[in-house]
Amino acid sequence: MLFAFAASAQTKTNFHTWAPTPPMGWNSWDCYGPTVTEAEVKANADYMAKNLKEAGWNYIVVDIRWYVGNDKSHGYNETNPDYSIDQYGRFIPAVNRFPSSANGIGFKPLADYIHGKGLKFGIHIMRGIPVIAVKGNVIIEGTNISAKEIYSAKGQGTWLRDMYTIDATKKGAQEYYNSIFKLYASWGLDFIKADDLTEPYHTDEVEMIRKAIDNCGREIVLSTSPGETPITQATHIQQHANMWRTVGDFWDSWPQLKEHFAVFERWNKWRIAGGYPDGDMLPLGNIGIRAERGNPRMSAFTQQEQYMLMTLWSIFKSPLMFGGNLPDTDAFTLSLLTNKDVLHVLNNSINNRQLFNNGNQVVWTADDANSKDKYLAYFNIEDQEEALPERAAWKSNNINKATTGSLTTATIDITGVKKLYLVVNDAGDGTAWDHADWIAPTIYNGKDSLLLASLKWVKATAGWEHPRVDSSVSGGHLTINEKIYKNGIGTHANSVIEYDLPQGYTKFKTGVGLDKAGAIQNTGASVKFYIYTQEPSGPTVPDSTQIIIPLNTIGITSATIVTDIWTGKIVGEFTGEFSPNIPRHGSGFYRVTKKTN
Repeated sequence: MLFAFAASAQTKTNFHTWAPTPPMGWNSWDCYGPTVTEAEVKANADYMAKNLKEAGWNYIVVDIRWYVGNDKSHGYNETNPDYSIDQYGRFIPAVNRFPSSANGIGFKPLADYIHGKGLKFGIHIMRGIPVIAVKGNVIIEGTNISAKEIYSAKGQGTWLRDMYTIDATKKGAQEYYNSIFKLYASWGLDFIKADDLTEPYHTDEVEMIRKAIDNCGREIVLSTSPGETPITQATHIQQHANMWRTVGDFWDSWPQLKEHFAVFERWNKWRIAGGYPDGDMLPLGNIGIRAERGNPRMSAFTQQEQYMLMTLWSIFKSPLMFGGNLPDTDAFTLSLLTNKDVLHVLNNSINNRQLFNNGNQVVWTADDANSKDKYLAYFNIEDQEEALPERAAWKSNNINKATTGSLTTATIDITGVKKLYLVVNDAGDGTAWDHADWIAPTIYNGKDSLLLASLKWVKATAGWEHPRVDSSVSGGHLTINEKIYKNGIGTHANSVIEYDLPQGYTKFKTGVGLDKAGAIQNTGASVKFYIYTQEPSGPTVPDSTQIIIPLNTIGITSATIVTDIWTGKIVGEFTGEFSPNIPRHGSGFYRVTKKTN
């Protein structure tokens, strides 16, 4: 009897079995930020049940700040947030956004609705204990210990200050985490995304959350965020979570997609069944509706880049959390999400590994768990250099949060110049969300002047959002070193803004600087500005490249049949090597089957 009890208890706490394959679902963050409503959640659940469930998609996740009744789009309301909280210091859903949660019933009715569709339900939480609970000196459920006795202001998140750290050395610390997961279990939750947990890494709170889940009586899959989770903590996080982030927030930015190749190779060896390095959500479909980043848009990724994204996530076996508003899904996006052969690789491949990466071309391979077939994923990540420094008419020094100082100014001769290009790059730090400002960019013809921003640009790109005239890229004032400027352009590195110049102008003058929103970041925030009077990009790169792979590198020495996984069509019979031409920013995904006589 003792043995039977021990075996049963072990089964209940063996959380890796709760996610035998990479979780697949929808998360509200990319389209609704901190403002999603119950009606919108249900609409996405309805769509998933009808169109995606058969393909294996089953999680519906409400992201951040579901407990704030008056949050705002494209950021957070940190001025006067209307928190919903119970007598024990536990956040509960804002009733004006989630009407079915009225009278303290919480997310139970919404969870029941989602479960009734054959789906699973999850929410986002922040590490720690609410600041409002500490200030109110509430008592932790089932104890006589107050919130003030277990909190610490040390390590409080810098990007959102809803929570204090929980000091694991204090009596009542574990009891608080136990109380919130007891509540979540009563609501019927299946998934928790725990934020502000792994960058920096909070070992004690990771362990308290793991223990609280194991003791709550319900199988709740744990996803930790944000990233990159320190690789030095790989063993620890693998032993405590089902998913852990490998990057910061991932948006529809090519440099961020390209970054994943190095990141996934770094994390590949740490994947186990039920424990998955997580490349973050899929910023596909209709995103930005009320999100933190950007305006309403269909994903800025090209179709080739979207194929690349889905191919890479599948061959790496990353969890798939779709970020777009599902009811708006177009036919192409739906085809990406429901391709059964692609999802078969995600769920049934083994020995997933990178074969090589030469900086421009990458190849991954894997074996099929149910046959002797092999998989090959080819990627052409070669770029045409957007802006060569040696072509610039002017360039700034590196500007970062340590050297922001006052406005930097530039003046150049534009006599006879027909085009002007304003360029900002990330100064080599690989961070594509630096906020950069061009202040009062003006052209002169001796007696008259004209603000460049009053002209319509030919085209403009930015790392995440779109450049904005007379405001920062995040929609606030243009602010450099606490000084506000009225005229200018706000953008994100990396950025290229192209103008056709009217005739007769001979001088261009502008100010440049790191916007305050970039200067207060806890990562990145370094930029370099360039002004070009000629095309800034480098030599043309071929539109496609043949990537040569000898088949013996994946253990095949005989004739094979190669099938395109995306289309299901047979490519042909090959012996010795299979070396397709792959378009730039494109990919190829293939099943390799030994030919039988």
